[in-house]
Amino acid sequence: MAAPMNRRTALRLAAGGLATIPLASACSELAVRGGGNVETQGSAGAVLRSAAPLPRPFTLPLRIPDVLRPTSTHDGTDYYDITQREERQEILPGLKTVVWGYEGRFPGPTLVSRRGRQTVVRHHNALPVPTVVHLHGGKTPAEHDGYPTDLVQPGARREYVYPLDQPAATLWYHDHRMDFTGPQVYRGLAGFHLVHDDEEDRLGLPSGDRDIPLLITDRAFHEDGSFRYPSRDPSLRGEPGVTDEFMSGVLGDCVLVNGVPWPVLEVEGARYRFRLLNGSNARRYHLALDPPPPGGVAFTQVGGDQGLLAAPVEHERLPIAQAERFDVVVDFSAYRPGQEVTLINTLGRGGTRDVLRFVVTRRGRDDSRVPSRLAELEPLSRDQARVERDFVFARGGAEHHGTTLWTVNGEPFSPDHVAAEVRPGSVELWRIRVQNVAHPVHLHLVPFQVLDGGPTTAGWKDTVDLDSGGQADLLVRFPDDPSYAGRYVFHCHNLEHEDMMMMANFDLR
Repeated sequence: MAAPMNRRTALRLAAGGLATIPLASACSELAVRGGGNVETQGSAGAVLRSAAPLPRPFTLPLRIPDVLRPTSTHDGTDYYDITQREERQEILPGLKTVVWGYEGRFPGPTLVSRRGRQTVVRHHNALPVPTVVHLHGGKTPAEHDGYPTDLVQPGARREYVYPLDQPAATLWYHDHRMDFTGPQVYRGLAGFHLVHDDEEDRLGLPSGDRDIPLLITDRAFHEDGSFRYPSRDPSLRGEPGVTDEFMSGVLGDCVLVNGVPWPVLEVEGARYRFRLLNGSNARRYHLALDPPPPGGVAFTQVGGDQGLLAAPVEHERLPIAQAERFDVVVDFSAYRPGQEVTLINTLGRGGTRDVLRFVVTRRGRDDSRVPSRLAELEPLSRDQARVERDFVFARGGAEHHGTTLWTVNGEPFSPDHVAAEVRPGSVELWRIRVQNVAHPVHLHLVPFQVLDGGPTTAGWKDTVDLDSGGQADLLVRFPDDPSYAGRYVFHCHNLEHEDMMMMANFDLR
């Protein structure tokens, strides 16, 4: 287990490990020089083009990540062992891609837990670089939350303890290494962690083979099938993992779902629950069904980042930013057998417009339902907030070797600087404003409610997406259990922005 360290030491250790990541050429959809504020296809960033031949969309079957079984179970705790290792995986037909994966897979295996039953995951780092594991959306004590400098060195092990004293929800785990989160997640370090509870079980939502997690990512590939990412020269010390030209974000030209390019899934004419997760570094998606179902309701949302909604919300289109999760029900009984239905991204062009194709095979027996009431959620009010804070996410206030960094309130990230000291059990109002380009903002540990945020921000959230110039008022409730005291981060979940210092600390004391 590694202890927290200062930024200089962390950067020195981090910078040396990227020698195996190939350097990308300056091949992008836009000419980007000097790290300018670039937006492409509705996302902050520029597109890298693949040199490898990409498959024709909708010719490869969707894969469902395997569910990892506990190594042992006793005294109300489930124990898991995961090795982070390098493996060769066929992502593009006929080529092998070197992935850095949990158990050598991309995506990693899915963990399934029960609310209130402690989960312990023992991670062994068999990669040539340091790693950090963060359970995104988890209510996790600071020691186990995956602070960016709590490095697990090559050859070392670390035990992460998750109380999971939280409602049923779609969580995910991913690398969180300081300055190198972008390249390491891009290479495959991501997977689902699902939490169930009795309240969810009683609803009668689609389950079993009709409850499907979908990790949506975008990637670019070199000619030999390896991932293409614009990494810095690893001989440089104290540098973020991405080059200045791509500091606005790295966008790929190939959309993967569960690690498969533009897959196809056969479905019956029945309701399906899809756990949608945007695991891309920088790409935002606006999802729609083509053709839309009669009546225009493509997605019935039953859950968000932090679990079930109070009541279902219907969407014709669904915007989903990096790290956001939407649990939706799609009713394929509205389509005829043999019909093809395509999940598309209306922000995309060419290959980035297509995502996934469903083929309705036959009518299916369906005992599922979507109740009009889902969960009892306590609405927070502005009157409960005793403290108000303002945070501006923008480019400016600090430079590094002539490059203007992404910052929070004009400050680049430092483990030693605390942006907010918060009291256990308190409710605060955090006013988030963003500039320059869009930013999805994620808070560790704590869920929040968005005031006047619209239908896509219903329920408890942990990530909120804002366009340039946008603002959101968040009501944040901090736990009063002393076991959660400590230091946590909040940051932009455009991973290139995060690596270029758009992150800050809060202390719960």
